[in-house]
Amino acid sequence: MGRFKQAWLTTIKHTFNHLTLAMARRGVGPFMLVRHVGRKSGRRFETPILHARIPAGFVAVLVYGTGVSWYRNLRAAGHGVVLRGRREYAIDRIETFPTDAGLRAFGPLLRVYLQAVHRTEFRLLHIADGSADGAADG
Repeated sequence: MGRFKQAWLTTIKHTFNHLTLAMARRGVGPFMLVRHVGRKSGRRFETPILHARIPAGFVAVLVYGTGVSWYRNLRAAGHGVVLRGRREYAIDRIETFPTDAGLRAFGPLLRVYLQAVHRTEFRLLHIADGSADGAADG
């Protein structure tokens, strides 16, 4: 990994992620937490992610691509839990989500931002049946 990219990711990890973590815990903004277990370490993690709510679940933006730990851990497990505000949702599967539909899932301002920064990787985090009042959430 290049020196600049490593410095950027370190900066994000120690600044922006703390802010988005706090926002996700409070249910503020377009952030939620993904709870996942490390594939190798077995440790539990909570990672803030950018999302949009749709009837089947949540559309997640893979801001840093498919190599990020939360995504790889959820894929390996085949399921997981997300926390949106104070509500937990069981995720029973993860599916590739079309770019155009992923962009449409977000409001106009976020859509413009995501297009401007060339984000094209979206995933559907499908809510398990009966998970925490999932369909009623807005």
